[in-house]
Amino acid sequence: MNYKDLKIIFMGTPDFAVASLNTLVNAGCNIVAVVTAPDKPAGRGLQLNESAVKKFAKANNLLVLQPEKLRNTEFIETLKKLKADIQVVVAFRMLPEVVWNMPPMGTINVHGSLLPQYRGAAPINWAIINGEKETGVTTFKLQHAIDTGNILLQTTIPISENETAGEVHDIMKEVGAELLLKTLQKLAEGKIKEQKQGDLIDNSLIKHAPKIFTETCKINFSKTTEQVHNLIRGLSPFPGAFTYYQNKILKIFISRKEIIHHTNSIGSIISDGKTFLKFTCLDGYIHVLELQLEGKKRMKIEDFLRGNKIIK
Repeated sequence: MNYKDLKIIFMGTPDFAVASLNTLVNAGCNIVAVVTAPDKPAGRGLQLNESAVKKFAKANNLLVLQPEKLRNTEFIETLKKLKADIQVVVAFRMLPEVVWNMPPMGTINVHGSLLPQYRGAAPINWAIINGEKETGVTTFKLQHAIDTGNILLQTTIPISENETAGEVHDIMKEVGAELLLKTLQKLAEGKIKEQKQGDLIDNSLIKHAPKIFTETCKINFSKTTEQVHNLIRGLSPFPGAFTYYQNKILKIFISRKEIIHHTNSIGSIISDGKTFLKFTCLDGYIHVLELQLEGKKRMKIEDFLRGNKIIK
């Protein structure tokens, strides 16, 4: 079978998913419907805001479905009538079995890690926070437990020592889109041998990627410069690692580390008031390059120092 003959339902919401949908459309795939999140009120006027996937789908004349609840009878009946061969999920919510088990070829997911490592909601963030030198993208078949289905294809992505989660995200969405298309092509040709995740690694060695909470984002300067630097770039640009300065939240987005012996107290600020500002860590300093003080916009350190007298 040719992949262009597959009737595909695509499910996704944010910009990350648009790259995959765009690649499938450009490749001539038969997208019979796009499922995305309902419009949400946003901004001062609380006007309804469409998801990035919906905007793309409308621009390309694709059928858009926006169920409030995925178990909704009307939605389920609509899916059945579309008679899709396969469903594709990219950055969407958890599906009930009645949905993911419906198509004859099942439902495949694009996940931002080398499964079975970093199962969960924030795989890019946690890979960087943990100091990984590489991550990747996995396509796999959905099953009951989240992110545990049989692996179809994988590809690796290197992570450099100063790369942020945002930068890896932008690379990954393009790499993931190409891997998804390749997966569909090989599935249509019957050339993929599924791998059970349990055969690849012992469960005790698996690192997880849970949702990021506020307490995760608070910087602990008593840790090593490596650990603090990895936290900062792993949470940049969103939600942002933070500390406090003059009783205000200070988010740090871009940093560099300096490993050096010192006698300064942990967490103290050192600055010339013009060109640099650094925080003292266990084994050196974190140089702040881009930051945002509560109530202000994000800015480079030179601009921040120009308008703020540093109180050490």
